[in-house]
Amino acid sequence: MPHFAKPAEGSWTEHYPELGTQPVSYRDSISPEIYELERDAIFARTWLNVGRVEQLPKIGSYFTKELDAARTSIIVVRSSKDEIRAFHNICRHRGNKLVWQDYPGEETSGTCRQFTCKYHAWRYSLKGDLTFVQQESEFFDLDKADYPLASVQAEVWEGFIFVNLDPSNTASLREYLGEFGKGIEGYPFDKLTQVHKYRAEVGSNWKLFIDAFAEFYHAPVLHARQAVAAESRKLIGYGYEGLAYGIDGPHGMVSSWGGMSPPKDLSMVKPIEQKVRSGLFGPWDAPDIGLGELPPGLNPARHKSWGLDSFVFFPNFMLLIWKPNWVLTYHYWPTSYNTHIFEGTCYFAPPKNARERLAQELAVVTFKEYALQDGNTLEATQTMLESRTPVSTFPLGDQEVLLRQLHHAARGYVDEYQQQMPKAPVGA
Repeated sequence: MPHFAKPAEGSWTEHYPELGTQPVSYRDSISPEIYELERDAIFARTWLNVGRVEQLPKIGSYFTKELDAARTSIIVVRSSKDEIRAFHNICRHRGNKLVWQDYPGEETSGTCRQFTCKYHAWRYSLKGDLTFVQQESEFFDLDKADYPLASVQAEVWEGFIFVNLDPSNTASLREYLGEFGKGIEGYPFDKLTQVHKYRAEVGSNWKLFIDAFAEFYHAPVLHARQAVAAESRKLIGYGYEGLAYGIDGPHGMVSSWGGMSPPKDLSMVKPIEQKVRSGLFGPWDAPDIGLGELPPGLNPARHKSWGLDSFVFFPNFMLLIWKPNWVLTYHYWPTSYNTHIFEGTCYFAPPKNARERLAQELAVVTFKEYALQDGNTLEATQTMLESRTPVSTFPLGDQEVLLRQLHHAARGYVDEYQQQMPKAPVGA
């Protein structure tokens, strides 16, 4: 269960003795062998967020998602008013990728009445049934009912669409998301339909970028120059301490100060932020999204300086809920042991006028600048970890407890998977 009250003595980390306090090895971030195990143990077995319901506004709306880490591509489609389905993106005839445009590796989206393979024109309904076979009479004892699309478990939580590729999985999505998911249910995510997206190919292990965003210990140093000079010096002097940390199963969260709007002293921020009334923490004038009282899982410390809560839903989905009523999500999609695709998405209430639109766009480009600063360290980290210098373990502080948790959880999934693997016969 999560702990949200730090004792007078001790630390956040010590609430979770299974994590230990010793220096941590980062071998899991530089090993091709461990990455191959993670693909099967983690990405082929856990619930993965692949989008939101707003991407599927009507019956027949669909999008594809490339899940390289799980060795597959999927189709996600609204098959009826109240049902969203997912399928492996493969034709049952000869194994061609079923839905793609000019380049088979690129994701696509659209609306259709059925899915038609561009190779031999086999057709499938929105529910995955095989409905048409070109020259069907020339096949031998072919029963179309035996060849539906290969389905993938799909569930929706608070408008977020998740899939699970493991057909033996029996835990529902809501069970998997645990106390953190339950604690933020009811937040009006559906009101935040103004969306801005970033996507970048990053030359590092997927866990290293999660590490970068799962702690704010770096913020006063790495991002100091984003503040005016006087504030930069203050930030470095003050350092950082979270308001609360929590761990529940493989998931983690950090609650942080920030996001006060407007700042008590306008000289603290840059002139453009003063003019537009916005910045990294989002627009200063929070829109009315019908929120009312915060869900119980937000601002668990009930701190007056609360600004945001950042949830790390294992393995690769981060959800940040900001005090000024906007949301930020991060996804980290592995493509090899030392590369991944990062996706950052900003969600706002639709702006009512030009000033509100400018306030949102300033928040979006400011987030991009901060993300670039974070991302700029990753390849340097990956390179030196791969150099295999005599330095092999690294100390983590109490503000980095979620980093310990992430690598601990990943190792746990890999260890469990290896224990379940059938033993090769002696002499094989």
